[in-house]
Amino acid sequence: MTSASRTAPAPGIRAPRGALGWAAAGTLALCASVAVAVTIGPADIGVADVWSVIAAHLGAGTTAGDVSPIRDGIVWDLRLPRTLLAAVCGAGLAVCGAVLQSLLRNPLADPFVLGVSSGASTGAVLVVVLGVGGGALSVSGGAFVGAVCSFALVMLLSHSLGGTTDRVVLAGVAAMQLFSALTSFVVMTAADAETTRGVLFWLLGSLGGAGWSDVWTGTAVLVLVLAVCLGHARTLDAFAFGQDAAAALGVHVARTRLVLLCATALLTAALVASAGAIGFVGLVLPHAVRALTGPGHARLLPVCALAGAVFLVWVDTLARTVLEPQEVPVGVVTSLIGVPAFVLVLYRTRRTR
Repeated sequence: MTSASRTAPAPGIRAPRGALGWAAAGTLALCASVAVAVTIGPADIGVADVWSVIAAHLGAGTTAGDVSPIRDGIVWDLRLPRTLLAAVCGAGLAVCGAVLQSLLRNPLADPFVLGVSSGASTGAVLVVVLGVGGGALSVSGGAFVGAVCSFALVMLLSHSLGGTTDRVVLAGVAAMQLFSALTSFVVMTAADAETTRGVLFWLLGSLGGAGWSDVWTGTAVLVLVLAVCLGHARTLDAFAFGQDAAAALGVHVARTRLVLLCATALLTAALVASAGAIGFVGLVLPHAVRALTGPGHARLLPVCALAGAVFLVWVDTLARTVLEPQEVPVGVVTSLIGVPAFVLVLYRTRRTR
C-alpha cells in the first residue's frame, strides 16, 4: 500500500461530510426563506414580528404591545401555514421524483408517473361537482381516495403485465389518461361556470386553502416516507446498475420496488390532496441536485428535500404576489420556471457525456 493510498480518505468518508455541509446550508436557507416569505404581502409585517408571533404561540413569549391581533392572525392563520405547506410539498415532490427516477431508471419519471395526480383530480371533482360522499368527504379526502384508487389500478395493471419497470410506467400512463378523461367528462357535463373555474384552479395547484391540519399531516407523511427512502439509500444506488445487477448484489428487487412505489405514492397522494397537482418540482430538482451532490442517495435525498422546500416557498410567494390581488396557480408558475430549467439540465447533461 502506497503512502498516497494510506492518506487519501475513502469515498464513503467524504460523502457524509459533504452531506452535512449541504444539509446545514439548506436548513439555513429554508429557515431564512420561510421567515422572509411570511413577511411578503399587502400587510406590512417584519421578520421580527413573525418571530414574535411564533414565539407567542409556542409559549415562549408574548405579542402584547408588539403585534396587533390582526397581524397575529395574518401570520399564524394565513401566511405561516401556507408557507410551511409549500415547503412540505416542495420537499416531498422532490424526494419522490429522485426515488422514482432511480427506481424506474427513467430520467423523465416524476411523482405523477403513477397516475396519482389524475386519480386525485377525479376524486376531488367527484366531491365538488357531484357531491360524492354526501358531505362526509372533503375535497382533500376525495382527492386522497381518488389517488389511492389510481395507484391501486396501476399496481394491478403492471402486475398483470409482468411487473417490470417499463410496465409500471405504461400502466401509469394508461391510468393517467383514464382518470384525466373522467375528470374532463364530469366537469364538462355537470359543472357550472363558477364551479369549473374553482376546480380548474385546484387542478393547477393551489396553496390558498392551507391550514395547520394540512401542514401536520403532510409533515408526518413526509418524515415517514423520507425515513423509508433513506433506509433504502444503498438499495437505490444498486438500482442504478439495473435490476439484474441489484439482484446480484443481494437486493430483493420485487419487494423493494413495491415498498418504495407504495411509499412515494402515499406521499404524493397526501400532497396532491392538500395542494393539487404541482408539476415539474419532482422532475427538474432531482436532476439539478444530482449535479451538485452526485448520485449517492444518502446525500441526494436530504438535499433534494431541502432544495424542493426552498424552491416551492419562493414560487408560492411569487404566485400570490406577482398579480396581486389576483393569485396565480402555483402549478402554472412551476411550469413556467421548470420548462426552461429542464431544457438547461438536458443541455448540460448532453455536454458532460
